[in-house]
Amino acid sequence: MQSGILASWLPWALLSAAFAALTAVFAKVGVENVNSDFATLIRTIVILGVAAAIVALTGQWQSPGSVSPRTYAFLVLSGLATGASWLCYFRALKLGDAARVAPIDKLSIVLVAVFSAVFLGEKLAGVNWVGVALIAAGALLVAYKG
Repeated sequence: MQSGILASWLPWALLSAAFAALTAVFAKVGVENVNSDFATLIRTIVILGVAAAIVALTGQWQSPGSVSPRTYAFLVLSGLATGASWLCYFRALKLGDAARVAPIDKLSIVLVAVFSAVFLGEKLAGVNWVGVALIAAGALLVAYKG
């Protein structure tokens, strides 16, 4: 188990946000002269290679038989949702401004809060729901073309 700052979820979440921001900027330029679905394929191949390298280099390979059918089912569903999200995201970037597409994409934060409460039974306090509402309002305001 890791110790120190890298054992906490927060630095990883902040890095995720930074990389997601770079994703939007790089992808907007990347889809300029190519079909958005083909661009998603290229991105997926890169991600597959990077993930495979990380697993191999860190010795985290697991026997496929050690993974439960339930885990496989949910990882496949997650992969399908990710693929659909990426296809839609790249199409949106092809058609719109990155500064407007990305905030609407981040409404996923609002949906995660709702879905995790409904389907996972996670509890958020009233102040957390106010934050969720503010995120929704902020995303819509940033995306608004006035």
